[in-house]
Amino acid sequence: MARRNEHNLVELKAIILNAAETIITTEGLAALTIRKIAMEMGYTVGSIYMVFASRAELILHINARTLEDITTYLQPINATADIETWLKAYLHYARTNVDRWRMIFTPHPPEAEPLPDWYQAQLNTIFQQFAPHFPQSPQAIQALWQGIHGICLLSSNDEVETAVLLLLRIFLRGWQSDLA
Repeated sequence: MARRNEHNLVELKAIILNAAETIITTEGLAALTIRKIAMEMGYTVGSIYMVFASRAELILHINARTLEDITTYLQPINATADIETWLKAYLHYARTNVDRWRMIFTPHPPEAEPLPDWYQAQLNTIFQQFAPHFPQSPQAIQALWQGIHGICLLSSNDEVETAVLLLLRIFLRGWQSDLA
């Protein structure tokens, strides 16, 4: 078993997050336990709690990394490019990283602390990629975003892209007629 003094806290945090992501990717969120992470990385459970106060905090950090990955994945697509192209790329990311992507939408327990500002900022980076299409209305961005994810979470894989593109086209048509 590795010793705590072999890695500083920054390195240990990365090791913990990598081990957790491996478990999520191979076994799903239900399999993610602090004990399993410790076994995966060869450390004690106490070492994990030196870095993260709780499993909920750990999940926030995993989700933040996923949001960062999504942002990086979508960066090559120009923000002013066709929104359908951007959305198809986003759906591709979601399909190829299903477990990590779904974790972002795991309900935040009511007894948990409010979402930290750093996490909300990371989430907002994705919202902002829609901003050029709806410059006057952050609420429109959020409504579209929520509608897209409702479809993604409730539809079968075969119909997701078709349903999301239909929502987008109808939303844009309505949005454009409201501006006229």
